Amino acid sequence: MKRVTLVDVFKHRITQKYLQRSGIHHAVTVAGYAFEMAKEHGVDPDLASKSALLHDMGHYEWYCDGKWDYEEYRKHDIHAIKGAERAHKLLIRLGEDRLVAKEVALAVLLHTDSYLPFGLEDKRTPLQHVVTRADEKDEQPGGLHHYKKMDKTEAVQILHELDKKIEAFLNQEDELSG
Repeated sequence: MKRVTLVDVFKHRITQKYLQRSGIHHAVTVAGYAFEMAKEHGVDPDLASKSALLHDMGHYEWYCDGKWDYEEYRKHDIHAIKGAERAHKLLIRLGEDRLVAKEVALAVLLHTDSYLPFGLEDKRTPLQHVVTRADEKDEQPGGLHHYKKMDKTEAVQILHELDKKIEAFLNQEDELSG
């Protein structure tokens, strides 16, 4: 089975629609962080990078009196739930392995503590921890990390380079185990 790449995921119209809301810059930056953290923690960098790229695709906009209201948004936030569903459906459409799609969806679901019951964050898998930490590394107060700009062409270039690193890592793993 051909690996579904980050560029494949990014270029899909569904990804384009939802990353416009949550910020392309943030998604691509967190994918890069997740790749590095995954290697350090013995986690599959392909799953970590995909999960990180898609982690905020459930974001929606919350305005009060025509102005963005971050506090009101946080109070009603269910973006991880919506994002997990969208990520799973997208990956299946792209031909991703069903177990990979499920792992990515669960990492998206559990990447934030904005609605998790207390204590559940200690039960995250290593993949889920990596995605959470990568997201936290890029966060800024008031959600400002979602408003940094990145051109789509630049995003594709960065993701293409990340895909090459993932492929090299996976090939190296195959050689060591084979």
